[in-house]
Amino acid sequence: MAQETGSLPIFCNDPAENPQDRPRIFVLSDIRLLREGIVLALSLQASVQVVGSSDFSIAPRKIVGVAPSVLILDITVSKGLEYTCAIRAAMPDVKIVALGVAEIEQVVIACAEAGVSGFVSPSGSVNDVVTAVHSAIRGELVCSPRTAGILLSHVAKPSAAVENGNLTPREREIVSLMSEGMSNKHIARQLGIQNATVKSHVHNILSKMRVRRRGEAAAQLLHSGMNGSEALLPGDAPIPLPVPYSSPRSARN
Repeated sequence: MAQETGSLPIFCNDPAENPQDRPRIFVLSDIRLLREGIVLALSLQASVQVVGSSDFSIAPRKIVGVAPSVLILDITVSKGLEYTCAIRAAMPDVKIVALGVAEIEQVVIACAEAGVSGFVSPSGSVNDVVTAVHSAIRGELVCSPRTAGILLSHVAKPSAAVENGNLTPREREIVSLMSEGMSNKHIARQLGIQNATVKSHVHNILSKMRVRRRGEAAAQLLHSGMNGSEALLPGDAPIPLPVPYSSPRSARN
């Protein structure tokens, strides 16, 4: 039976038919037909329990209230990955299965860096979605050989964030100054900007480079062979990848 609470339909099942080991699924998509179709298809699957669905206008705190263990999230719209960061901040332990993941490097890596736990391609079936859900719960990843190859290639490059140009020219400049042992205060003075601005840049740098300490970022800089002059190459443009949900601890003064 489904109950409507604003834009949030909550699916209430008989506790006797709701064993604890069944993943609790919440579906997110701005496309109503897709959303309702997925809910209907998954409701017929005995191994999962659908607890609700909504478009991306819903506040993450409302989703927290129904305690899903897995979010099935449509990334074919631009809001999808942006919403991922917000939901990960509100529910750090929730697993996210992304629908409509094209096997393109930038898309796959963007999903991975946003904290996605499972991938379903645009041609995937309901069975593929169910498999991805159970795999995510177990901490496993089921994906196509192409997607696996993209992920392995990315992981194999510890300095990929620097080498692939994910850092903006200003961020590269700040990493270069960090490698010289400068504090945020000294960097701000050197560049003629506010200390708070430097702190924000450092936070983004650590997130993009997937490290937690300034020293690790500096080490990646040296490993990549990028020096201060290369940090200011004109015409460099950042690749718009989402920032992972976890907050680095070392964006300090």
